[in-house]
Amino acid sequence: MQREFATKFSLLSALFFLLTPELIPVSEAVWLNIPKTGTKCVSEEIQSKVVVLADYLVISDEHSIFPTVSVKVTSPYGNVLHHSDNATHGQFAFTTQESGTYLACFEAVGNSHGNKDISINLDWKTGIAAKDWDSIARKEKIEGVELELRKLEGAVEGIHENLLYLKDREADMRIVSEKTNSRVAWYSIMSLGICIVVSGLQILYLKQYFERKKLI
Repeated sequence: MQREFATKFSLLSALFFLLTPELIPVSEAVWLNIPKTGTKCVSEEIQSKVVVLADYLVISDEHSIFPTVSVKVTSPYGNVLHHSDNATHGQFAFTTQESGTYLACFEAVGNSHGNKDISINLDWKTGIAAKDWDSIARKEKIEGVELELRKLEGAVEGIHENLLYLKDREADMRIVSEKTNSRVAWYSIMSLGICIVVSGLQILYLKQYFERKKLI
């Protein structure tokens, strides 16, 4: 019985680990090279009510140089969620209030980089990956299979919420498409009507012209 349960659990775990990266972005480690003059940004489209947690670290190949960066994180509506100047490392965390593209921008500060490009390691986590499962396990006194089941439950909830979000996006796009098709249809009818009126006026003008010239 235990072997059968373990087999089913292993298959279920494998299935969710295969589905989760496709349906819900959970964690993404990014290596950025920031030019000595300019800004490098990272963006991700996230739905509302999702926890976002990110750690960033400036990497220097030379021990004598300690480059710093300016960090700014904004919401789809332009609200500043995190801002830090002269940073060598840091963390930002927030819960999204609206769906859309969230932007994290890094800019080299002054001459701290020694006239060289700056490298940054950014660990960006969303949803289930942003949860501190060690703290949850200690608080609720769960471990082993029970903890893995809780993680799978969280993955299922994330997948369900993402599917609902995609469904809403599809409905919005369908409404926009229907409105566009309706406008195109009315524009086509209007264009056809204008062409008919102009053709009628041209025929009337030519008839009157030929009559005055006594050609007909």
